[in-house]
Amino acid sequence: MMQDIDDDRPSPPLEKPAESLLLRLVYMLIIAAMMSVAQSILFLVAVIQFVVVIIDKRQPNERLADFGCMVGAWIAKAARYLSVATDAKPWPFKEMD
Repeated sequence: MMQDIDDDRPSPPLEKPAESLLLRLVYMLIIAAMMSVAQSILFLVAVIQFVVVIIDKRQPNERLADFGCMVGAWIAKAARYLSVATDAKPWPFKEMD
């Protein structure tokens, strides 16, 4: 049986108007640049944390660890957006979780 064209099923992502694809491309470029900065920050946090562990008898700094986890979670959200696994943009386009 053939389904009616006007049914309520969501359309596949590629059937969106071209204008929204251009806007998505702009967001993707911005987020890709931010992701590069975030990776550098995460590397810097890792180096500082390693030095802290050496100096403080194998005790990591909790705030640095939490910050590193937050940056890592943001990178994961950005990767999902860049790979078009989700339409949810990461911070600063929405609240940080």
